[in-house]
Amino acid sequence: MDIHEYQAKEILSNYNVQTLKGKLALKTSEAVAAYNELDTDVCVVKAQVHSGARGKAGGIILCKSDEEVRNASEKLLGTHLKTIQTGDQGKLIEKLYIESGCDIDREIYLAYVMDRAKQRIVIVASAEGGMSIEELAVEKPEAIKKIEIDPAVGLTGFQARELSFALELPKEALSKAVKLFMGCYKAMVNLDMNMLEINPLVLTKDTDLIALDAKMSFDDNALFKHPEINALNDNSQKDKREVAASEHDLSYVGLDGDIGCMINGAGLAMATMDMIKYCGGEPANFLDIGGGASPERVGKAFELVLADKNVKAMLVNVYAGINRCDWIAEGLVQVIPTVNLNIPLIVRLSGTNVEQGVKIIKESGLPIILADTLKDAAQKAVDAAKQ
Repeated sequence: MDIHEYQAKEILSNYNVQTLKGKLALKTSEAVAAYNELDTDVCVVKAQVHSGARGKAGGIILCKSDEEVRNASEKLLGTHLKTIQTGDQGKLIEKLYIESGCDIDREIYLAYVMDRAKQRIVIVASAEGGMSIEELAVEKPEAIKKIEIDPAVGLTGFQARELSFALELPKEALSKAVKLFMGCYKAMVNLDMNMLEINPLVLTKDTDLIALDAKMSFDDNALFKHPEINALNDNSQKDKREVAASEHDLSYVGLDGDIGCMINGAGLAMATMDMIKYCGGEPANFLDIGGGASPERVGKAFELVLADKNVKAMLVNVYAGINRCDWIAEGLVQVIPTVNLNIPLIVRLSGTNVEQGVKIIKESGLPIILADTLKDAAQKAVDAAKQ
C-alpha cells in the first residue's frame, strides 16, 4: 500500500526526520489560505498522487505570491497527472500540499528498500539527489552507495556514520545525519514498510538535513498490525478494478493487453500470462480466483475482466485440485448467461473430474471454445483476440 507525501512526512516527523512546514488543501481557496498561514516568501504547490517523477510531469510548482498559488492550484486540481510511472491514464489530483521553501545547498538521494534475495533491508544513497535513481544507476553507477543491514543487529551507528562520510556531508551535519538515518530505519521496521524513499534529502546552508519529498510503501500483509496506517489508504489513486477485486478477496492486477485472464492459483496465472506472451499476445490482467470457484465468485471475476474495454478475448484456465472441474463447469454455465459476454471465451480445464467438466460445457450450448493444453488455450485466445 502506498500513501501520499504529506502523510509520509507526518510519519517521518515522529521519527526524528526534519520536514518543512506545510498544509493540505482540497480546493484553491484552501491553498491560498495555506500560503498566507505559512507566512513564507516562497512555497511549493505539490500534487498529491501516488507516483514519483511529479516534478518532471508538472505536478510541482514553485510560487512566490498568493496569486501564483491560486493559478497553480486551479491548474492542477481536478486534472490527471501523467508521469512515467502512471501511464497514459494518469492519476487524478484531488489534494495539494502547500509547503514552505528553504535555502538549499545541495540535494541527496536516500532510500531504504527490501532486498528479497538477501532477506534484509538495503540503504541506497547518493550524494547526487533530485534525479531518478534509475538514470543515475545507468549514467554514474559509481555515485551510488549501498549498505546492507543485518536484521539481527539493525542499523548501527558505525554504518550511519559511514553513510554520512560517503555522502560527503560536513562535520557540522554528522550528528543530524546519524539521527535521521537511524530514524528512517526505525520507521521502516516498526511500520513494516517495503520501501522508504526521500528524494531529495536536502542539506541547507545552515547544515540542516530536511526531507523535501517522501515516498512510502507498506506490506499489505502486515496492515492488520497497523490500523493507523491502513486508515491512510486512498482508493482514488488505485485501479478501480483492483479496488473492487480486493473487496471480494480476489487477486487482480490490471495490465495493458487485450486478453482477459481468469485463473485459479498465482503460479498458474503467471504461467498462463507467459504463454500468452509466447504465442504473440498481451494479457490484460492478472486474476487469481483462488481455491474457491462458486458461481458468485466466478461471476464477480467475469465482471472485473469485462469491465476492461480493451479486452477482446477471455481465457479461463483452471487446474482443479481441491476444486473439481465439474463444479467449475457448472459455475461457468450458470454465470455466463447473466453477464454481457460479447467476446470470444476460451476455457481450459484440467485435474479432478475433467471429463465431467468438459461434458457439462459441451452440452450447455454456450459459445465456449474449449482447449486441451495451456499452449492450445493461449494460442486460441491470441487468435480470437486478433480476429
